[in-house]
Amino acid sequence: MTYCCAILVREGLVMIADTRTNAGIDNVSTYRKLHMFNAPGERVMMIASAGNLSATQSILHLLREGFPGGENGEIEKLTDARTMFDGAQMIGRAIRRVHLLEGEAYQQSGVSFELSLLFGGQVGDDPMRLFLIYAAGNFIECGRDAPYFQIGEYKYGKPVLDRAAVFETDIYDCLKVALVSMDSTMRSNIGVGLPIDIALSRRDSLELEVDQRIDHTEPYFHDLRDRWSTALRQAHLGIPRPPYGRRN
Repeated sequence: MTYCCAILVREGLVMIADTRTNAGIDNVSTYRKLHMFNAPGERVMMIASAGNLSATQSILHLLREGFPGGENGEIEKLTDARTMFDGAQMIGRAIRRVHLLEGEAYQQSGVSFELSLLFGGQVGDDPMRLFLIYAAGNFIECGRDAPYFQIGEYKYGKPVLDRAAVFETDIYDCLKVALVSMDSTMRSNIGVGLPIDIALSRRDSLELEVDQRIDHTEPYFHDLRDRWSTALRQAHLGIPRPPYGRRN
């Protein structure tokens, strides 16, 4: 399992992903799930992946190396996308190509072609955008009313984002909220774990301001976990007891 989320606010974009791949309790591995397709000053593109690892790696390989996906069969790479929307469409074509080539083998082996991708960033003067792309290659775009997307094991981290992530939120507060959301997921699901990768890009900068991996030695993340747990306990104790039933 995995957990990834992306938050798009007025100031820019934050993306975060864990690295755990679990094929059974005795087969746990680490694979990067937050991938960059950047040319500083020209474009910044990020993809976070969840689902079948073999399929997502094949898709990412096509997007980096190129594949015949255009109308006339020309070779296209994600870094050639003219806009973010064009990039989202290209990712959809890469997904469908992998499914065409490998889908029958998956089905015969009883393996699910299940995946989802978060695709965010900015190309030139095109607005910064964020898309959630599904296994069929179709996608939806993030809006201001709900400025984030999640994929993977998202239910444990969603309440934090629902309460704290709005379009006007400071971008570094969004990064903090994303880390709290990740911690909440890690505490409730053994299939999500360290290390985690984080990235942050401001609108119109066309470069990454943060690109970092957090492992078990990172002091800030441990401090954040402790402070969040303490704050929750204090909030719980500060709320009056329910006025129901008998009270001795």
